[in-house]
Amino acid sequence: MTRWTMVLLFSACAAAAQVPDVSQRPVSRPDAAPADVRLEPSGAIATSKRDAVIRGGVAAISPRPRMRTPAVVRAIRKQQQLAARGGVCGDPGLQGKIVGAVPGHLPGCGVAEAIRLRSISGVALSEPAVMDCPTAQALKVWINASVKPTLRDMGGGVASLRVAGHYVCRTRNHKRGARISEHGKGRAIDISGFTLEDGSVITVLKGWRSRESGQALRQMHSDACVAFGTVLGPNSDRFHQDHFHFDTARYRSGTYCR
Repeated sequence: MTRWTMVLLFSACAAAAQVPDVSQRPVSRPDAAPADVRLEPSGAIATSKRDAVIRGGVAAISPRPRMRTPAVVRAIRKQQQLAARGGVCGDPGLQGKIVGAVPGHLPGCGVAEAIRLRSISGVALSEPAVMDCPTAQALKVWINASVKPTLRDMGGGVASLRVAGHYVCRTRNHKRGARISEHGKGRAIDISGFTLEDGSVITVLKGWRSRESGQALRQMHSDACVAFGTVLGPNSDRFHQDHFHFDTARYRSGTYCR
């Protein structure tokens, strides 16, 4: 072996001796982990029921996220679509069109700031209804708090409301010489029935005294007395046998509910 060969071998051995050993990244000490977290022999943290998250070298337990059900996903998408389209009265849940001032041909008729409402919280109206914002907002309260939960297990839930009347410049019950109806002020709407998701229909006329839908209709009628100033139904008089009348008139004695 030549002198230069010996020098090269000696240099290579010296350089190799200066290279540090490669070691694994240190893991958390067993006594630093929570009691319900066990450490595998390899040093990895293992949990059987919950996920472990390393924060500052200490294993912290966080709940495993739950998967969203298809119904929840559909509801979220529906609300996102409503918000994207915008709404009237400053509420994305009230879908419609701003109409503005609506004059009346009789003294006392007309709406200063009217809207034409087509759906509320995803529930469609059978025809666009003209009213003011307070009435639209009261309708939304009633639909969300009463109509949806009451009809949830019937025909897949409510799809739309059957509108029997909204804004029209007339007297109460069309009587000559009577006061102007709340319909003539944009504060009222008449509902004659409900169309369900499966296409079936519940009407006030046929359902009020029926065994199948009578209880649901009476419940929704009663609940409306919280949201509106006037609530009339089949038990009020002969003019309301086939529909509910709702308006936002206010009385000193409280809601007029019949």
